[in-house]
Amino acid sequence: MSQRSVFLVPALCGIALGAGLLYAALPTGVKVETGQAAFTDYRRQQPGTVRKITVADLPQPYATQAVDNGAHLVARPADAWPKALPGFSVTEYATGLAQPFGLAFYPLGPNPAYLYVANTNSVVRFPYHNGDLQAAGKPETVVAKIPGGGRLRGGGHWTRDLAFSSDGARLFISVGSHSNVDDTDNNPAEFHRADILVAKPDGSGLEVYAWGIRNAVGIAIHPQTGQLWASVNERDNLGDNLVPDYITHIEAGGFYGWPWFYMGGHWDPRHQGKHPELQSKVLTPDVLLQPHNASLEMTFYEGTEFPAEYRGDIFAAEHGSWNKATRTGYEVIRVPLEKGRATGEYEDFLTGFVTPSGDVWGRPVGVTVAQDGSLIVTDDGSNTVWRVRWGTL
Repeated sequence: MSQRSVFLVPALCGIALGAGLLYAALPTGVKVETGQAAFTDYRRQQPGTVRKITVADLPQPYATQAVDNGAHLVARPADAWPKALPGFSVTEYATGLAQPFGLAFYPLGPNPAYLYVANTNSVVRFPYHNGDLQAAGKPETVVAKIPGGGRLRGGGHWTRDLAFSSDGARLFISVGSHSNVDDTDNNPAEFHRADILVAKPDGSGLEVYAWGIRNAVGIAIHPQTGQLWASVNERDNLGDNLVPDYITHIEAGGFYGWPWFYMGGHWDPRHQGKHPELQSKVLTPDVLLQPHNASLEMTFYEGTEFPAEYRGDIFAAEHGSWNKATRTGYEVIRVPLEKGRATGEYEDFLTGFVTPSGDVWGRPVGVTVAQDGSLIVTDDGSNTVWRVRWGTL
């Protein structure tokens, strides 16, 4: 492990630090790729490129054949380094990372008393005080049983993310589906899955907050509006450009379509005709991303180091997936917000994790904002924590 400074990194907890105002998003005059040009792969991902995919741009199911194009993971070449926009610098913060997931501090504010940890099948908490580098006591089980386990592909999602509401009264827990697109009717394997659950901080009152969300890998609370947001992996095997992953605010009681529908009332052909009573109730996400991006953790930027136009925007890790002929993802994106609302665009922010020949050496997983305003990115391909700063070192 190499480390340039001592800093407890909540690398995968979706926590943004600090406070601020609601800032405007992209400056005027920025070219936005739209329509079919908005669909892309690693070869055209460049920091500063902005895209906007809409429902009207989506192809029909099976417009292209589904493929199995899993990444060939290689050691980072000597000349490989993440690419950022001019004005930003990228440094190695730490190497030799293990793979923690789903952390949250409680209560909110500068003096938390607990560190909550999402296991794949439960939520526990440890006594915590600022500066602790190891557990101060034994874990206490908060939620004893949530659906656990899974497979790497085809669903079976095992990660669980956590977020507390702004008032600290509710604990949100994301639970991905057990399958790619199995029907949930009379299917006990999908009970309390493809949901965002909510409970009190002590674990009582567990219930479904929103549903039909195939895999909300990352969840976070907007620091000014208090709205819950999610970064979501959508389904596979409908073709290269279906179904888009997405980032969206989450409505209480909202239904987002899985498994019967996608992107509003579009029927998945594998469930054609089922549950017509739900078709008009499917919510369309705010920001459509590249299909098969494998969108993971997200955070709101509330630091002051980056230029002002970044304040309040979303950064999200795109891990990259296997179900597209030419791979996509393997980057960090920025989602600009205007007064707390997304306008549908997203921007390539940190790229370069794929070699020109298509081999993958880095896979972004988690993002968070350090106390000095730099952006921290975890990468489980090269087992590195990267630090992105404004200006040169």
